[in-house]
Amino acid sequence: MDHERRRTDEARDRLRDHGADALVLSPGPEQQYLSGFGTEQSKRHTLLVVPAEGEPFFFLPAMFADGARAASWVETYHTWEDTDDPVDALRESFESHDLLGGDVLVNERMWSTFAQDLRTVAGGVDRAGEVLTPLRMTKDEAELDAIREASVIADDVSRAVRGLDLAGMTENEVVGEIEYRMRGEGGEGASFETIVASGPNSASPPYRAGHRELETGDPVILDFGSIVDGYLSDQTRTVVVGGEPPEGFVDAHETVIEAADAAVDAVEPGVRADEVDAAARAVIEDAGYGDCFPHVTGHGVGLDIHEPPFLIGGSYLEGWNHVELEPGMVFSIEPAIYTDAFGVRVEDLVVATEDGAERLNGSPRTWEPLE
Repeated sequence: MDHERRRTDEARDRLRDHGADALVLSPGPEQQYLSGFGTEQSKRHTLLVVPAEGEPFFFLPAMFADGARAASWVETYHTWEDTDDPVDALRESFESHDLLGGDVLVNERMWSTFAQDLRTVAGGVDRAGEVLTPLRMTKDEAELDAIREASVIADDVSRAVRGLDLAGMTENEVVGEIEYRMRGEGGEGASFETIVASGPNSASPPYRAGHRELETGDPVILDFGSIVDGYLSDQTRTVVVGGEPPEGFVDAHETVIEAADAAVDAVEPGVRADEVDAAARAVIEDAGYGDCFPHVTGHGVGLDIHEPPFLIGGSYLEGWNHVELEPGMVFSIEPAIYTDAFGVRVEDLVVATEDGAERLNGSPRTWEPLE
């Protein structure tokens, strides 16, 4: 809990510099990041309020209070019952902390109904991204430990699943096998919708999983991650289900591995995120696959599966691809090639260090089945 308290102090300093009176955060990664308490969004007003001056407090349904107290260092609670008008109760809580009519910053995925209710008690409502995003991009040791553990779980499951006879299983059955095994290894669930894209389905970057049966010789993209203490992992391997791969697959796979290695080699403090993308993209373009790599080389990972920094050229998400890398930033490296017949994607998480990058995934990157 000391980690969350320190993060809250840093957020409060940035809040004062921004000139706002309070952060108001609905359930989600931002609320967990500062308080330690994480819960799902619901129709009930469940808010963490961090004033620029004074101690933070929770405004939440009475039935949630015990869970928040057990998980969080925050000591002050304003609760309301289902028979209460939550907006009236929110107004009373704001008034008791001298925040009525003040300017507040909210997390960007707050439901519009809560933002509208806040406008009845606050003077102004704006986004909290400029305050919280720079803090969340650089992970502390507690965060890194959780991501490392989640990555080990995903690696162990990757090895196990790739040792199975996958021919004849449907994509959805393989998804079930992966997610069952991650739970069995101690994970808290899947960090995103598990991807098992086989044969022609592997050629579609947005594809997830379906009822197609895996066939001998199919390329299969296996993209999944686990969760530990709310922190996520993300790794991808592209394998072939026995037999011989399709024509051109081996060359594409070797090119993707080379591109991934070039991107990892480019990581060091002070390098911009889009420069890492350029290193991977140059390898793929030189090999003649320039039109076959349509997505980012990587994205930040933490309490969210997609968060800054973003490894892509142009002006991506308000310039979060132009940030200079710093030690403690965690992000994926996932170059890919998609042809008309198949796709290849290989992904590891890395953490930027003082002099380069540390890979957080160690499962074999070969396309051949594992023993």
